[in-house]
Amino acid sequence: MIEGLSHMTFIVSDLERMSRILEGVFDAKQVYASGDHTFSLSEEKFFLIGDIWVAIMKGDPLPARSYNHIAFKIAEEDFDRYRARIDKLGLDLLPPRPRVEGEGRSLYFHDDDNHLFELHTGTLEQRLRRYAADSEPR
Repeated sequence: MIEGLSHMTFIVSDLERMSRILEGVFDAKQVYASGDHTFSLSEEKFFLIGDIWVAIMKGDPLPARSYNHIAFKIAEEDFDRYRARIDKLGLDLLPPRPRVEGEGRSLYFHDDDNHLFELHTGTLEQRLRRYAADSEPR
């Protein structure tokens, strides 16, 4: 039986740059750095974002950008604060995608290795409720 999410691993070309992104945007706390003493495929660092374990490993960046992404939940009142953090780090913030009222707002940004991240104010429950409202007979 699946108990939950264990961790996420991102392959990055620059561990220090990605560390600054995780700490600067997500308030991540570094809990491990392998240095030259690697146990896995390459040099790596572990972080906690809230209680989510995020690993980064040194390696080649993704060859292209796509819409594949990981989304983190943020409070609506923190939206502008997170936008400022993304801007401060010079990350590639994408224009907002079209949305229907009531499904929350999002900030989408790429890191230097073509990973796409989303900071989202809504919940699955809110989105399903909103989508169901549009599919009800009138």
